[in-house]
Amino acid sequence: MRHQAAGSPPLWAVIPAGGAGTRLWPISRSTRPKFLLPLLGERSLLQQTVDRLAGLVAPERTLVVCGPAHAAQIARQLPELPADNILVEPAPRSSGPAIGLAAALIDRREPGAVMGSFAADHDVRDGAAFARAVRVAVAAAQEDSLVTIGRAPARPETGYGYIERTDEVVVETDEGSAFRASCFHEKPDREQAAGYLASGRYLWNASMFVWRAGTLLREMGRLQPELHAGVVRIAAGWETVERENLTTSLWAALPESSIDQGVLERAERVAVVPAAMGWSDVGDWHGLGDLLDHDHAGNSVRGELVQIGTTNSAVWSETGRLIALVGLDNVVVVDAPDALLVADRTKAQQVRHLVNRLREAGHGERL
Repeated sequence: MRHQAAGSPPLWAVIPAGGAGTRLWPISRSTRPKFLLPLLGERSLLQQTVDRLAGLVAPERTLVVCGPAHAAQIARQLPELPADNILVEPAPRSSGPAIGLAAALIDRREPGAVMGSFAADHDVRDGAAFARAVRVAVAAAQEDSLVTIGRAPARPETGYGYIERTDEVVVETDEGSAFRASCFHEKPDREQAAGYLASGRYLWNASMFVWRAGTLLREMGRLQPELHAGVVRIAAGWETVERENLTTSLWAALPESSIDQGVLERAERVAVVPAAMGWSDVGDWHGLGDLLDHDHAGNSVRGELVQIGTTNSAVWSETGRLIALVGLDNVVVVDAPDALLVADRTKAQQVRHLVNRLREAGHGERL
C-alpha cells in the first residue's frame, strides 16, 4: 500500500527510562544509571534520545517514564519538558506497565494519536535514517499495525533479540517500507545468529515501537486484560487529587511483563521497518568500546593510557589516574573512585552477574 506522509497525526514520544545498566558497572550505578551519563559526547544518552526526536516530536508531546529516584535528575537534564510529562512509576514493573500507562494517558489526551516508544539509553549514529524509519513506522501505524523498527544485523550478534520479517509489504512510502513481521526470536547462540545473518530476513530488535495508542490498548486488553484494566484506571484518575493514592494502590498489583513478550509476540498485526541507522543498545563495555574512538592499536580510551603491546582493549578512567598496560589483548579496564573493574572483553556481558555477586556479598553501597 502506497502511503503519503501528508496528513499524518502529531506524534507522541514515550521514553522509558529505567534500569541500572548493570553491565556498565562500576560507572553505571542504581542512583546514576547509564541513561543519565554522558558516555558518548557531552550530553547524556537520555538527552541525546530527546535530541534525535526533536524534529519529529514537540516537547509537550514527549513523555518520560521513570522511577522516583531519577525523576529530579531527569527534570534537570530536560528543562524543556513540561513537569507533568515526567511520569513517575512507583516501582519497576518492566516495560509493559510503563508503556501501557503512557498509552492510556495519550489516548485520553488525544484520541487516535500515534505514539512511539524509544529507550532512553541507546545510541543512534545516523539521525536522518532514524527519522525516515520513524516516519515510515507512523504510516504503518495509521493502518492499525503495531510497528517495530529493526536494524539490519551487521554481524552474528548473540546479545540481541531478533525479528523475522516476511516479504509482505504493509506500507510503502517514498522513504521506505514496512513489512509484516512473522516472529520474534530471543537471543540466539552463535550458530543460529550466523544463520539469521545469512538469510537476510532477520533484524535486530532495537526496542523502538510505533503504534496508535488506542491500537496498543486494544491488543493489551485482549492479551493482558488485568494490565489493561489497571493502567486505564490509573489514567482515568491521573488529573485528579487521587493520582498518587490510586497509582500506588494499583501499580503493585499490575502483572510484571515486557511490552515485547506481553503484547508484541502474540499480537495479530505486527509490522517491522528495516533501518540502517547505526543503532546500538550500549549494552556492555565491549559494545561501548566499539562506539568510542580507537587508537592505532584498536584500543578505545577515556582517560590517560600508556601501553606496550596492548591491543583491542577498552579503557575508561574517572579518577584521573594514569593507567599503564603491558602485553594485553581484548581486555576491559574501568577505574572508578571506589572500584576497579578488569575483565576479558569477550565476557563483558557477565559484569551483570558480578553486580549480583557484589550485592550478595554486602557491597550494596557500591551498586
